[in-house]
Amino acid sequence: MFNAQYFRTFITLVETGSFTHTARKLEMTQPGVSQHIRKLENYLDKTLLRRHGRRFTLTDAGRRAYDYAIKLFAEHEHFRHSLDDDSLHSGEFRIASPSSIGLMFYPFMLGYQQVHSGLTFNYNFAFNQDIVQDVAAGRYDLGLVSDPIKRSELSYTLWHHEPLCLVAPADFRGNGLSELMALGFINYSDGINNASQLLRANYSGEFRSMSHFPLKGYTNEVGVVLDAVARGLGFTVVSRAVLETSPWQRQVIEVPLSTPAYEPFYIVTRQDAELAKRYDQLLGEFREQRRTVLYGYSEEPSTDVVED
Repeated sequence: MFNAQYFRTFITLVETGSFTHTARKLEMTQPGVSQHIRKLENYLDKTLLRRHGRRFTLTDAGRRAYDYAIKLFAEHEHFRHSLDDDSLHSGEFRIASPSSIGLMFYPFMLGYQQVHSGLTFNYNFAFNQDIVQDVAAGRYDLGLVSDPIKRSELSYTLWHHEPLCLVAPADFRGNGLSELMALGFINYSDGINNASQLLRANYSGEFRSMSHFPLKGYTNEVGVVLDAVARGLGFTVVSRAVLETSPWQRQVIEVPLSTPAYEPFYIVTRQDAELAKRYDQLLGEFREQRRTVLYGYSEEPSTDVVED
């Protein structure tokens, strides 16, 4: 019969190299240690030790049994801690977000996992409406969305404001609304909303609607929208996280504007769900790091936050 304690005794014996030290460490008698080893050998039907007086060496089966036992108890500890909601650095994260924040948040999480090897991540890039549906269905514990789509079973908490950037081709030298209109707009899933918010804040006397701008292209993936801008095909408005992670960031320019605008991000969870504490730890560390990078301190600006 399988008995985990026999494997525990065997591990301790191999690591101490002594029946006497093993008995003392496990608070057993020395005959009790010998009995555990014999029963393990009977269970595996293999000789694990070659005895040389008070000393011993491992057989090939013994070395393999030791390696297996180490993996067995490591997996056991990982599983045990994954069930502990109070554990900050072990367990699984199940998160979904749009690319506009995920392009920066996902690499942050990978670095976080490198530091805390007991964590695993199940991360999905999706649109707001799909994230809301997946969280409601229990496929993800938590979602980050820029548009809080109201559903009775869900709860939303404002989490972070990411600055919006007006991005144009590298050779663009204008900054007026008419010059942008002549250039044309490259759209993506949230492009119209983000552009409307930023342009309204900075051209309040002139801006009417994005419908007045020639549409020069569309992609459903914000991560590649700056490719079109870099080729001189039009301008767009994206979050700073997108600009900073884009492979085309050196081939475009950010048009300077006087009034900042922000894309808000909300945490969405099921109202009947209680999240493990590791989620608060992860989300808080990313937000503090991001705020420090953006503003030089850990708090968002308290004024001039423009939202539709």
